[in-house]
Amino acid sequence: MAFRQKHLLGIEPLHPDEITALLDVADRYVDLSRQPNKHSDALKGLTQINMFFENSTRTQSSFELAGKRLGADVMNMAMQASSIKKGETLIDTALTLNAMHPDLLVVRHPHSGAVDLLAQKVNCAVLNAGDGRHEHPTQALLDALTIRRAKGRLHRLNIAICGDIAHSRVARSNLMLLGKMENRVRLVGPPTLVPQQFREFGCEIYDDMAEGLKDVDVVMMLRLQKERMDGGFIPSEREYFYRYGLDADKLAHAKPDAIVMHPGPMNRGVEIDGTIADDINRSVIQEQVEMGVAVRMAAMDLLARNLRTDREANKGVMV
Repeated sequence: MAFRQKHLLGIEPLHPDEITALLDVADRYVDLSRQPNKHSDALKGLTQINMFFENSTRTQSSFELAGKRLGADVMNMAMQASSIKKGETLIDTALTLNAMHPDLLVVRHPHSGAVDLLAQKVNCAVLNAGDGRHEHPTQALLDALTIRRAKGRLHRLNIAICGDIAHSRVARSNLMLLGKMENRVRLVGPPTLVPQQFREFGCEIYDDMAEGLKDVDVVMMLRLQKERMDGGFIPSEREYFYRYGLDADKLAHAKPDAIVMHPGPMNRGVEIDGTIADDINRSVIQEQVEMGVAVRMAAMDLLARNLRTDREANKGVMV
């Protein structure tokens, strides 16, 4: 099955075969990125605009690097100094951008649904780099690629996602993707951060790390999203680490070959012990960063192919 999407707004619309197709292309870009000459001309002649309304290090830099390696003209918009700050609406910003004829628009926004709204107003491919608490599709895809390469498959694994589920768009996207690929997913954390409504995703919920990590293949830790918390979700960071931070004793309940993941940025000594994060035999956190560039290259490549096909089909058609 081909990758049929015009935008990458979330994991929810993707068919399992489309996920596999994107990961297969990403695998090839991992190989390319390890070569002395890391460049391709897949996006040659196309313009990529990165609009980050929230601060980002990993996601923005990897999208920029991905576009440049594919030969795109890449522009990063300084949204903190943009007309949005002067009162311009998001729709007016979209219309202004559309007049510049971009081909790929990468957007991170603090409000859920904002990226989807932009996609309705522009004539280019839009990629969601994270919108509010809603979704972060490329993070889930790079996590999937990391798991597939480490475990040799992406189905029928036991996977524990631990920590601040309530505020995490990464958790939501991963729940959807891992569910589509027939994995057994557990959510582990304090009841204040793991609402029972997440059972709707078909996962199991635990508030005890020893039980939640028992015999899992993958341990995915999440950052405490303190900037999205407006109340006392945890008694203290020290108490949180004691009960829910990943250390050697808690990891011992997982399978001996279980891998450890974290989307970053990490709060060492809060969500994860530094020794575990740096353990080259268990941690794949640095591999996640590498896979991020390859997955974003694959996503933009596939969307650009569909964009070119649509434009070719519409050439000469009166609007």
